[in-house]
Amino acid sequence: MNYSSDLLRTLDERGYIHQLTDAEGLDALASKEIVPGYIGFDATGPSLHVGHLVSIMMLRQLQQAGHKPIVIMGGGTTKVGDPSGKDESRQMLSDDQISANIASIREIFERFLTFGDGPTDAVMINNDDWLGQLGYIELLRDVGPHFTVNRMLTFDSVKLRLDREQPLTFLEFNYMILQAYDFLELSRRHGCRLQMGGSDQWGNIVNGMELTRRIDGTQLFGLTTPLITTADGRKMGKTASGAVWLRSDMLSPYDYWQFWRNTQDADIGRFLRLFTDLPLDEIARLEALEGAELNEAKKRLADAATAMAHGQDAAEAAAATAQATFEGGGAGEDLPTIAITDPISILDAYLELGLVASKKEARRLIDGGGARLDGEPADDVNLMIEPGDEPRRLSAGKKKHGLVTKG
Repeated sequence: MNYSSDLLRTLDERGYIHQLTDAEGLDALASKEIVPGYIGFDATGPSLHVGHLVSIMMLRQLQQAGHKPIVIMGGGTTKVGDPSGKDESRQMLSDDQISANIASIREIFERFLTFGDGPTDAVMINNDDWLGQLGYIELLRDVGPHFTVNRMLTFDSVKLRLDREQPLTFLEFNYMILQAYDFLELSRRHGCRLQMGGSDQWGNIVNGMELTRRIDGTQLFGLTTPLITTADGRKMGKTASGAVWLRSDMLSPYDYWQFWRNTQDADIGRFLRLFTDLPLDEIARLEALEGAELNEAKKRLADAATAMAHGQDAAEAAAATAQATFEGGGAGEDLPTIAITDPISILDAYLELGLVASKKEARRLIDGGGARLDGEPADDVNLMIEPGDEPRRLSAGKKKHGLVTKG
């Protein structure tokens, strides 16, 4: 379909659109007026990760196309827990924990969106503002009649748990009702017309649209993104060492840069379109590179993604560290570092640098030939590293490095 609005044309060209409830209607609306659109995020931890980045980038694209992004923090729904894609119930969080998580997550969004009071400025809203005031009898009377248990049992988020004979609490069963109610409240309070999210949220989005249409008669729109996987089929945002966090105190900008630098060749063009603001013609040029020249495209992806999440200075420092470490054979400043005054065993050094999870893993690394000290193989599990005037570079495989310096 050829879109007339900047919003849908951009989302389509860059690969964000999986499903749309009424493409023509939303396209017409976005062509003539500012469309407030929202995405919801649970406040279950202090940081989001790369798996959330498509949603964050959609809000950024929404704002850049002249519309208003609304970030909904699930202060209320976090108390319940989204059963989507989960095999077990979530741990309950206190109100103080949820508030601290929301404050921490806002710092991430401030790097991607412009917040303020203007017509297209982003706002962050806590759904506990209305869910916390909602009476149970009121919910049953006003909202309950619009949901049938028969239909709720067909949603993947519920069906998955039941098919696997995993318990689904009544608390979690209510999540989809509360999320639908969010769309109704946002429509009333903020004139919100669009909800976006991952493809697993399609049922919840449609529920909110239907509820609002039945109660208020307002037409709303829904848009989902495809599930983002890597070329080899792995879920985006997870690595062997864990989640790729968006806060620098949970994952260093250097490690974040390295995550993007290690993108598979087949994913480069798609990831440049989804996760950077680079122009499409420049992305086409980078995508067409072959052989060793593809490294230029990977570095551009790493630079752009890191600058967006952590700032230009952090991106440049990460790139310089990588160049010193991998190309110049030197010691980069942003690598994990420990300072010693006395000799330290190679096993303890690996553990303290965070390059391994245990000494047992360090032994396996050394026995398997993956350990290097200053670029040379380190095959002695009893090796002691002496403090020296120059930093000693300890490597676990080709991609994880740390420095041992004199204290």
